[in-house]
Amino acid sequence: MIRNPILPGFNPDPSICRRGETYYIATSTFEWFPGVQIHRSTDLVNWDLACRPLSRPAQLDMRGNPDSCGVWAPCLSWADDRFWLVYTDVKRLDGNFKDAHNYIVTAPGIDGPWSDPVYVSSHGFDPSLFHDEDGRKWFLVLQWNHVSASVGGKPRTSAFDGILLQEWSETDGLIGTPEVIFTGSHLGLTEGPHLYRRDGWYYLTVAEGGTGYDHAVTMARSRDIRGPYELHPDTHLITARNTPDHPLQRAGHGQIVETPDGQTYHTHLCARPLPGRCSPLGRETAIQKCEWRADGWLYLDGGGRLPEVLVEPPVPATPRPPARIDRRFTGTALPPEFQWLRTPQPERIFSLTGQALRLTGRESIGSWFEQSLVARRQEHLSYRAATELTAFDPVTYQQAAGLTTYYNRHKFHFLAVSHHADIGRCLMILSCPGDWPDGRLQFPAEPLALQDGPVELAVTVDRATQQFHYRQGGSWKPHGPPLDAAVISDEGGRGEHGSFTGAFVGMMAFDITGHGMTADFPRFSYAPEGS
Repeated sequence: MIRNPILPGFNPDPSICRRGETYYIATSTFEWFPGVQIHRSTDLVNWDLACRPLSRPAQLDMRGNPDSCGVWAPCLSWADDRFWLVYTDVKRLDGNFKDAHNYIVTAPGIDGPWSDPVYVSSHGFDPSLFHDEDGRKWFLVLQWNHVSASVGGKPRTSAFDGILLQEWSETDGLIGTPEVIFTGSHLGLTEGPHLYRRDGWYYLTVAEGGTGYDHAVTMARSRDIRGPYELHPDTHLITARNTPDHPLQRAGHGQIVETPDGQTYHTHLCARPLPGRCSPLGRETAIQKCEWRADGWLYLDGGGRLPEVLVEPPVPATPRPPARIDRRFTGTALPPEFQWLRTPQPERIFSLTGQALRLTGRESIGSWFEQSLVARRQEHLSYRAATELTAFDPVTYQQAAGLTTYYNRHKFHFLAVSHHADIGRCLMILSCPGDWPDGRLQFPAEPLALQDGPVELAVTVDRATQQFHYRQGGSWKPHGPPLDAAVISDEGGRGEHGSFTGAFVGMMAFDITGHGMTADFPRFSYAPEGS
């Protein structure tokens, strides 16, 4: 069986397409670089990371982008012997504006080479490109209304101002006048448009209700691509909004895909919150089997609108069990599960020496510009991660390196080797509880004097609790009290103001003296302890 989520951990806004016997899913990466994750599968059960195509400065530069900005809701498609990827780089989160710039890149194969971007528009976010049967291409995007607070003295309730449609061509760009083709259902907050054509109908799926617990996939259809679109008899194809105890919550925002033998599936994002409604794994990717009924509408296989954890796959397949991953940084390339923040110039913040991952201390752990943090997604509700710091001798408290559980600059715990004026080289914990807009640090443990030489660092996370550990030549010892891991989640701390990514764990260094002290990490391990 397919076990949802199929892409665990921070993998939201899944856009799916098929080329031949292989399926591909593109997901949002927000401020994490390189941009856009693309996974591949031949059975819809087991998925492997194929690439992150936005890897050059010409394609993406997010330095200065606030938390939860950057790459939102990509759309991946295959047409004209090429992959097409549409994406947004969002430059602002708070306030009326989003400054959402939309681009298109292409590649002959999923592994590239991916082209330099072609700019399309800045109407809003969540763009998609629809390839019609007559060869014409249509660009869809949410129109964002920055004057939504009031128009002509009449109050408005939402900046989500409808789904725009406009023809697009490679030679001429956008053609004609954009038209609002759909304003959504009563649920509102209409975004994430995708078109699908079948039996003379254009089927439009959108995400509605916001990306929280009212989220839903809404469907509409029209004989004319420009509308008008009539709503699905049930309005929503997929949602858990009225079933708060269901294991998959926040279900919405996905896309239709058809198998080679004509079966139909629909991806969607979801979350698996802990009690108290915190989602450390962020928004994950799931998939549901669907069926076309006699009325010409798509429904979940078996009826209802609730997303299922276990789903029948199109072909028999055995899911791979969770596995421990041990990395030794002895090569010249960063292992594929790791990413960094914002900058398209990784050589400024890290290098591979052949013996270790070397971080060059730059700005603070709260920076939006140049932060030396290399990390991987948390993919399990309980896990243990460990690393070793072999070369780092700070001479001031303004230099630190170590192991962090990280959501954004307002939400992290950082076990750091640093310097204290009274005890010299030491181990300390820097935590940010997620308060907004303050973002002040807390120090939940007294600094601990360290000997010279290597130090091993580890963290165990058990759902909403985490514990740091260290070792220098003997047995593992805890450092500091158990910490609130629920802070490292979508809803934690600043979550009510908008948090869209997920928890990471990895290695961090900063040197705010400006001298760029380096820190060497020869290895890193991640071991799931149940899900």
